[in-house]
Amino acid sequence: MTEAYRKAVVIGDGGWGTALALVLFRNGVETCLWSAFPEQAKALREARENTRFLPGVPLPDGIRIEADPFAAAKGAEVAFSVVPTQYLRSVATRFEDALGGDVPVLSATKGIEIETFRTPSEILGEVLGRRPIAVLSGPSHAEEVALGMPASLVAASHDEAFAQRAQLTLNGDSFRVYTHGDPKGAELGGALKNVIAIAAGISDGLELGDNAKAALVTRGIVEMARFGKAHGAQPDTFFGLAGIGDLATTCYSRHSRNRRVGEAIGRGKALETILGEMNMVAEGIWTTRALFGPESEARGISMPIAEQVNAVLFDGKDPKVAVTELMRREPAGEMDGLFSR
Repeated sequence: MTEAYRKAVVIGDGGWGTALALVLFRNGVETCLWSAFPEQAKALREARENTRFLPGVPLPDGIRIEADPFAAAKGAEVAFSVVPTQYLRSVATRFEDALGGDVPVLSATKGIEIETFRTPSEILGEVLGRRPIAVLSGPSHAEEVALGMPASLVAASHDEAFAQRAQLTLNGDSFRVYTHGDPKGAELGGALKNVIAIAAGISDGLELGDNAKAALVTRGIVEMARFGKAHGAQPDTFFGLAGIGDLATTCYSRHSRNRRVGEAIGRGKALETILGEMNMVAEGIWTTRALFGPESEARGISMPIAEQVNAVLFDGKDPKVAVTELMRREPAGEMDGLFSR
């Protein structure tokens, strides 16, 4: 009979990592939250609150907080990796010896590594070696999850037994997890939706209205599914929690960093200024760069919204011009290149 994990380490003390530590602790799991910086770990222990990334939410005394990878991972039966993608490889290297070779990992990071176009679970597999890995994804703003507001996600893995055990460990009164067999699709959905969310924010900043934003979100999920299909994912994954569910939340929520970035750009603020003012990471910026870098993974795939986001972010294109070009594209069928054989 499958049993829940009893002891876990959460690698990464950002808002989402802290929220997951709270979910686990509330479910009776002995939990350690790891911080990359000793001074931050000390501040968290003393304040019992993540004032930088999740202010206003108390951290129970029972959640252990460590900066040393060996101390954090000692005795852990499962690990949750919640590190921004562009820092993940270096952080995973710090846990290469600290995390036992049989300890499975749930990746809760949403993004793509710029230099290699590796997804977070692929990075973890390369650094930590062969072990069960699952992707935890779906509509899950840390601010709401930490307060115990209802949320539903997917645990996607080729290892069905691991996904089921992770599901059992995380499920509670306000947190529900479904299992899924397409980790590639779940992971790409979590990354690509941030690019579309920037476009949604630009729409808000330009005050284009509800019709335009609804069309953008709907066409955005088609782009995401096209890209996923071309990279070995199942198209229908993008029409579930890890795709349209996560996309809707990210495009409409006041908590969405990616939407806020887009809105600021739509109102005329420069990307460099926005980045200088941010305390947290908006993964969509770097996912866009990964998509359209020198070794573009989007080449040959119809992704007009993402292409225009890239031009606005990195080529200085006027957002109004980008909107006009999107509207004046050649006529097409709604699902071209997606479900056709």
